[in-house]
Amino acid sequence: MLLSFLLLFTGWNWMSRMRVRGRKRRLSNDISQPAHGRPSAIEGADAESRTSSSSSTIIGSSFSPKALPCSEDSEQTPLLERFGPPAKGAHIICWIRAFLTYQPRPIPLINKNLPSNATTISVLGFLGLQVFYVFYKMPLSIPMLFVFADRTSLLFVANLPLLYLFAAKNQPIKLLTGYSYESLNIIHRRLGEAMCLLALFHSLGMVGVWYTILRPTGFNLARFLLSKIILLGIGAFIAYELLYFTSLGSFRQRWYELFLALHVSLQVIALVLVWFHHHSSRPYVGAALAIFIVDRLVYRMALKIHTSRASLEVCKDGRTVLVRTTVILARQRRFLAYPGRPGITNGWKATEHVFLTVPALSRKHIIQAHPFTIASRAPSERDTAVQLKLLIRGQDGFSGDLMRYAKGHSLVDVRIDGPYGSQSALHLLQQCDLSVIVVGGSGIAVGLPLVWELYNSRSSLDLEGCTGKKSSSRIVLIWVTRYDSHAAWVDSTELQFLQDNGVEVIMPPPTVGNGQPDVPRMVKSWVYRHDYTLLDTKAKIGVVCSGPDGLNRAVRNTCSSLLAQGHNVDVEVEKFGW
Repeated sequence: MLLSFLLLFTGWNWMSRMRVRGRKRRLSNDISQPAHGRPSAIEGADAESRTSSSSSTIIGSSFSPKALPCSEDSEQTPLLERFGPPAKGAHIICWIRAFLTYQPRPIPLINKNLPSNATTISVLGFLGLQVFYVFYKMPLSIPMLFVFADRTSLLFVANLPLLYLFAAKNQPIKLLTGYSYESLNIIHRRLGEAMCLLALFHSLGMVGVWYTILRPTGFNLARFLLSKIILLGIGAFIAYELLYFTSLGSFRQRWYELFLALHVSLQVIALVLVWFHHHSSRPYVGAALAIFIVDRLVYRMALKIHTSRASLEVCKDGRTVLVRTTVILARQRRFLAYPGRPGITNGWKATEHVFLTVPALSRKHIIQAHPFTIASRAPSERDTAVQLKLLIRGQDGFSGDLMRYAKGHSLVDVRIDGPYGSQSALHLLQQCDLSVIVVGGSGIAVGLPLVWELYNSRSSLDLEGCTGKKSSSRIVLIWVTRYDSHAAWVDSTELQFLQDNGVEVIMPPPTVGNGQPDVPRMVKSWVYRHDYTLLDTKAKIGVVCSGPDGLNRAVRNTCSSLLAQGHNVDVEVEKFGW
């Protein structure tokens, strides 16, 4: 059954890639044909956009982003009330898509964020399959306690390879389905929790077996607990339960370095104990260990590590470090996910990330690697050397140590492991007529490379046409910052260049002192305006969001409401869950 789902998602992924290639070919053919008659509605909208961009007031720098309008009569932002939602008939498929896209509120009291309904249903279906395997044709009676305990143990060890596969950074699932570690991590966590529950049920079941079967024969509790097979099982149970508690979000965010050390050491101890606990578990333990060794020791440490000299710059806000290093690219680089030529010297794509190690900070940091999104544009096929930039917010632990080190040093040797990640967001936007990218704070590390990738794709199509006719796709970047100083994270000339060349760059006033901007209204206004200018077509609109949980949920649910109205909107949230 799991193989069937894998084949389904694989087919969906490759169909999506084929649609991207087909759309590029159609756009190239359309642009290469001479344009006759008056310009289309979208070309007129582009001209209007460029006119308004060039007439923006410059305040304090060479870059003049469009700000959130203070009144509904502002001419710098599409008018929501003027255009309104186009008259489209929302049918049952639209409502289903809207329901699957919707993200419920966090769970009260514990304030735990929930994923989208689609993710929740998928995870519940996967966990339901576990429950089915446990209770299939098994009567709920005392004499069946041993069968219950045996099934929970069998299911536990059978899930071990899957658990490690979903946790691997280098895995065939990404190549097949397009879903990377970040997307699969929620299944890894829920599966780990289910396995801890299976281990608990197995332990309780075996205690029940002792009480109902062994105790009446004179086999006392001490003799039961001190037997070799039971001692090994208790050790494995304790190791996996400690893994669960140290993997909780509250623990992980407060003591990340300790979480990393315990996560690796405890799982090695647990695997050894399970191996010796029962001989039937050894094929599954061996498979899990093989996945772990290939992913972490062979592929990541031997093949993907790159050592480089990097510059450190403390930003104006005093709490952010920019890490820059020049990467000399290999002559024959791979631009698709191909495991034969890994490493950062083969280039990277937008939204990908690397694991950074800075041995100079302290001894403990020699073996630590921390994930950060690549904040610079992806290299093109013509580049021989390109700058890699990481945007690191100084908090506790590694980032705090790096911040203190950067205040006294401008250069440092770093180890870079990567790149990793999925291009699902990029593939989504490449299929769309309107691309809306919403980022909050350091989420610009995701948004800006995406904008550059889309802009370069559009520019290459325009050059291929050579007729003066421009691509009709539009790009909108909305960047919400907390302080004025955060705008210095990005070179103002870079944003000005994009804005001058047709990219809509909107920066609402900083939230501190001005309150939260109405991002849902801004997203809706662009969708309404775009569909208003293309009433005779079914324009495809893509929205990508990367920011705090509240912003991600607001944008996702805005797209859900647009889907319910009949708009052809797809949304992707780029958020790492470490």
